[in-house]
Amino acid sequence: MATHTNPMRIDGMSLYLKRVFALMFGAVGLTAIASFVTMATPLFGLLFTPTGLSAFYYILLFGGLALSIWAQVRAFHLKPVTGGLLLALYAVMMGIVMTPLLLIAVTNNPWTILFAFIIAAVMFGCMALFGYKTVRDLSFLRIFLFMGMIGLILVGIFSFIWPALVGGTFGTIVCLIGVLVFALFTAYDMQTLKGAYNYVGDDTQKNQLAVLGALHLYISFIAMFQYILSLFNRN
Repeated sequence: MATHTNPMRIDGMSLYLKRVFALMFGAVGLTAIASFVTMATPLFGLLFTPTGLSAFYYILLFGGLALSIWAQVRAFHLKPVTGGLLLALYAVMMGIVMTPLLLIAVTNNPWTILFAFIIAAVMFGCMALFGYKTVRDLSFLRIFLFMGMIGLILVGIFSFIWPALVGGTFGTIVCLIGVLVFALFTAYDMQTLKGAYNYVGDDTQKNQLAVLGALHLYISFIAMFQYILSLFNRN
């Protein structure tokens, strides 16, 4: 029996995914601009004290984490425009927070920034395509990815108290696990976004879902980039 695909559904899905990736790559662009502006202006000095990172840095770091969690929880209670503005704000905060890591890379070897970006982009593209195309249900990854992300967050928090925790071989292992976790998150989120499109109702909900999806994919891409860049600059 011949099957017919609804062209309206295909067009709707295509526009929806284009919106997701437009928001996501726009956020990545804002992060790059924010990092450049931070390093080129007096804002850079606000991130450091004579003994290390400043209170302002930690406010941005943990404030950004809180903002991303709150935005995900409230995604379907916010207007799409408001959600997009929160995504932009989070991207700017991340750009500022990433500045110390980028400074290390610029000092050691500026090319590592380009290499890390290319590798992260290729991995992101491959995993996103896999998540979109695969017919295998990836929901079994949910609990493992959640536990992995919590573990990485805890290691990151403890590293501020004991910097030696992420040094040496253990630090390298943490970076490799981070790359793996967020690469799998990319495939998982992509499949979830594809499936969720069929269950949301009106255009407003589809736009809200697009903003939420862009936030998830943005977090995965930026996390992969940071872990890969850290691997290149472990010394």
